[in-house]
Amino acid sequence: MPEYQDILYETDERLAYITLNRPEKLNALSNNLRGELMDAMREAEADDSIGVIVLRSAGRAFSAGYDLTPARTAESHDFVSPRSGLPDTGTTHPGANQWARHVVMTNWIIWELAKPVVAQIQGHCLAGGTELATVCDFRICARDAKIGYPPVRAMTTMDMMWTPWHMPPTKAREFAYVGDSFSGEDMERLGWATYAVDPDELADFTEKFARRMSWVDNEMLMYSKRAVNRQYETMGIRDGLHSGTEIQALSSARKAAGEWGKKVREEGLKAALEWRDGPFRDFRGAYDSAPKDRAIAGTDKDAKNEGGGY
Repeated sequence: MPEYQDILYETDERLAYITLNRPEKLNALSNNLRGELMDAMREAEADDSIGVIVLRSAGRAFSAGYDLTPARTAESHDFVSPRSGLPDTGTTHPGANQWARHVVMTNWIIWELAKPVVAQIQGHCLAGGTELATVCDFRICARDAKIGYPPVRAMTTMDMMWTPWHMPPTKAREFAYVGDSFSGEDMERLGWATYAVDPDELADFTEKFARRMSWVDNEMLMYSKRAVNRQYETMGIRDGLHSGTEIQALSSARKAAGEWGKKVREEGLKAALEWRDGPFRDFRGAYDSAPKDRAIAGTDKDAKNEGGGY
């Protein structure tokens, strides 16, 4: 069994539990964590005794999104490609503004797994955390979970434009344009969450849901998952998500994108997040120090366009 640093891997009869284990960082998705996660997914897929995979997180948040600190790119040659420093997708993703393309190609690993994956979601599930949860087959949320995509306020468009595939059009637009959070209860009503339950029932409910499904034999589950996936592919989900990565690259080159990078360089990540969220008065914008009435991004003439993404 591989030795992991940022995740935990456990099995219990027909279930495999993969736990994101950076609770002190709200399970921010570093390259190493994502590489370990995909390795563990393959480990569970290769184990004939496992029928269903449960993806969960330690601590108070499912995931705050991609790690925006230098820790994201810390080297680990065991679980990331030594050429790219990224989870291996078969390409090194050369050139600027290729992050979203890499994200989608990595997430297809879970899409193509032979076994269903159930995401257990508590607390914040933001940005890249929503992309990871969305590519799972099922999402069980705490009613009070907070699901959102705040980077669209100042950084780039969504890396994986999943909202039109899971939400009614007007709500898909609201989620993708404004970045506000929706509760787990909201997301069940909108169809993204399979179920929303009380926080103290989340673990037990998810286990029962996964165990019930695990009574189906592995090959039947594989073919059922493949049959559903191929319907979405016929409708164009692969082309749609990949075309979204090209728009994300364009959005990172817009005039206002440089202001985010300037804030990070000059004032630090926390201050930049407060600047991003200040007018919205949520996430980091809820802090007293956050600028509630800042100028619109792009009106700072001193900001150079050095990309607004990751």
